[in-house]
Amino acid sequence: MFKEFKEFAMRGNVLDMAVGIIIGASFGKIVTSFVNDMLMPPIGRVLGRVDFSDLFINISGKSYPSMAAAKAVGAATINYGMFLNTILDFLIVAFAVFLLVKQVNRFRRAPEPTATTKTCPLCLSVIPLGAARCMYCTADLKAA
Repeated sequence: MFKEFKEFAMRGNVLDMAVGIIIGASFGKIVTSFVNDMLMPPIGRVLGRVDFSDLFINISGKSYPSMAAAKAVGAATINYGMFLNTILDFLIVAFAVFLLVKQVNRFRRAPEPTATTKTCPLCLSVIPLGAARCMYCTADLKAA
């Protein structure tokens, strides 16, 4: 059983998938940091010094000055600012994956089509590649 598992795990596609998942997880962390630490602070400043990670709706009935204060007492909140950050994370990752797939598809060569027909040298009709006689002008194609 161990031998079979080792053969399965050592196949190229399983290793490629594992590497992809690890790199993808790291890329996700980079994007999250980019959104939270570099992108949202300037956007929040332009919008009137808003910290998106602090935007919340309190549904517990009491008033709290910040999300940290609400969380400290266990109040029920809807954290729509964090949700906006997560949506932006997703959009950036999705766009990066789109660009990657687009580039891979651009470099991938399409298989060259194989010819299945030829042209009759006498009447210029399109005929099957293996034809010995033209079906239109009955010319002998072996002699031509």
